[in-house]
Amino acid sequence: MKAPLYLFLVAIVLASCTKNSDDRVASLSSNSTTGQFFKYTIQAGNQYCDGNSYRAIELSEMKFIVRFDSTAIYQSKLPENQYDINKLYGFSDNNTDHHQYSARFGWRWSDKALRLFAYIYNKGVVTSKELSTVDIGAEINCFIKVTADKYQFGVDGTITDLPRMSTTEKAKGYQLYPYFGGDESAPHQIDIWIKNLN
Repeated sequence: MKAPLYLFLVAIVLASCTKNSDDRVASLSSNSTTGQFFKYTIQAGNQYCDGNSYRAIELSEMKFIVRFDSTAIYQSKLPENQYDINKLYGFSDNNTDHHQYSARFGWRWSDKALRLFAYIYNKGVVTSKELSTVDIGAEINCFIKVTADKYQFGVDGTITDLPRMSTTEKAKGYQLYPYFGGDESAPHQIDIWIKNLN
């Protein structure tokens, strides 16, 4: 009598483990869905986040909400690297590599504040501009709009324009996900929550 009960309990545990594993795979493969937060984790010692998969995009606007927790507070090994801009979210453009054409948000912890940046590449040249300081735990509304000659970055109602030299009508390329660095890898695990709005 004990053996069937034991086998039944083992089957339930295995089934629940499989479900959790399947849910995680579903989350990773559907991280472009709207309406729910997806947690991106950059493991200690890494630069790329978990769930960093290739996804082709063609769009005129990217809208999302981001939330950082206390893991966004960090200290670089080299003091000068504290001012490197980590990458948050965005896309490559002009059907090229993102180091040629791209637009994305950047972030860093410096001078006792969490800061968001516009971060673009045009013809292989990077340009960045600080957009705002934000609170840990706050839900921050962000967007990047694409026109023929500019990227328009929005953070909670504040809008900043940067030039766009891409020749495609819409942004056309691939999704860019959270990335730590700069020169250094993540000093500890960093969790970032993003909810796609389109």
